[in-house]
Amino acid sequence: MKKPRILILSGYGLNSEEETKFAFDVAGGNAEIVHINDFISKKKKLSDYQIFAIPGGFAYGDDTGAGNGYANRLRNHLWKDIIQFINEGKLIIGICNGFQVLANLGLLPALNLKYGERELGLMPNEIPRYTVRFVDLKTENKKSPWLKDIKSLSIPISNGEGKLYATEKTLKEIKAKNLVAFRYYKGKMSNYLNLPASPNGSIDDIAGINDETGRILGLMPHPERAMFFTQLPNWPYLKEEYLRTGKKLPKFGPGLQIFKNGVNYFK
Repeated sequence: MKKPRILILSGYGLNSEEETKFAFDVAGGNAEIVHINDFISKKKKLSDYQIFAIPGGFAYGDDTGAGNGYANRLRNHLWKDIIQFINEGKLIIGICNGFQVLANLGLLPALNLKYGERELGLMPNEIPRYTVRFVDLKTENKKSPWLKDIKSLSIPISNGEGKLYATEKTLKEIKAKNLVAFRYYKGKMSNYLNLPASPNGSIDDIAGINDETGRILGLMPHPERAMFFTQLPNWPYLKEEYLRTGKKLPKFGPGLQIFKNGVNYFK
């Protein structure tokens, strides 16, 4: 079967394109990094792809708010193409800065499927500094194709503005419609690192959000940075545990499953 084509958007400060492309390729897709200006100039067409990924980074230096400048560029030049992409039943993922872009665009949570109205904010971390560490995530949305067969996973976070905020009314509707994709929780990695479950003080410990179709996913942690077993901070300890119990050492880490799910959706 033909591999699904995956667009990895780039330009103006997004800087995790290569890792994200590699993750989708290893997962069995056909990923391509494309600068946003190639779509604006019509050299490339969004409709030629099945998955649209916005990777992490610091688009426009986060000068007007994280993800805001890049979201405005997409809204001003590609909005009709993006809505058509969604209506065709395709998949979208935003990771870290990409999640911030999707929130600013109003693609998440898009309550009542009203795309374009901003309903979430990703604010400076509770402890106001850039935070890099592994976190434990518990999967909440069982219907999203991105989250199939994932109960929990441990992957790294890397941001300064990852504190998710929504009004009480919006949060109530998000929870009622089961749009929370991931929550931070106190799992093995948090205990191993002796750190609190949430790295940023997000409301209700939310780490990721889906839209109502489940086909759009935004998350602050980086699954592409936990693709391999040896990327886990406790892999030497786990290696000994595997060897002593006679288990085969895994090659891949927990983050790869998200990319596999995206690719397998089209197979």
